[in-house]
Amino acid sequence: MRINIPELLTAERSLGVFFLVTVFMGGGAAWLAGRASAAAWRPGWQVAGFMLILALAVRFIHFAVFDSKLLSLHYYLVDAAVCLMFGWLGFRLMRATQMATRYSWINERAGPLRWRRRGDPRALDKSEQA
Repeated sequence: MRINIPELLTAERSLGVFFLVTVFMGGGAAWLAGRASAAAWRPGWQVAGFMLILALAVRFIHFAVFDSKLLSLHYYLVDAAVCLMFGWLGFRLMRATQMATRYSWINERAGPLRWRRRGDPRALDKSEQA
């Protein structure tokens, strides 16, 4: 059984169209929507709802511009997965920045997507505990 990656990702069977519409346009919009959701202090679960709606718009662009299938569950799920991934990353990066900068007396960065309480011995690395 051979898997054709372009056929798996997009109905147009073109990776260029997939990267242009789904990743660049849809992912970019998802990234910005995730950051905006975090900036408005919305809960993280709301990002999923926004991204499912955005995936419908991405599917419509595929349909309107490239004459693709509009009502295809398979390709909608691919678009939704890309939008969810970029939206979640934008949300987490913005939320970690917010928590580390706005509450810097309590929190500090623990990586690009995380933060931790200052001086929390449970959150420190093992090398720092010794």
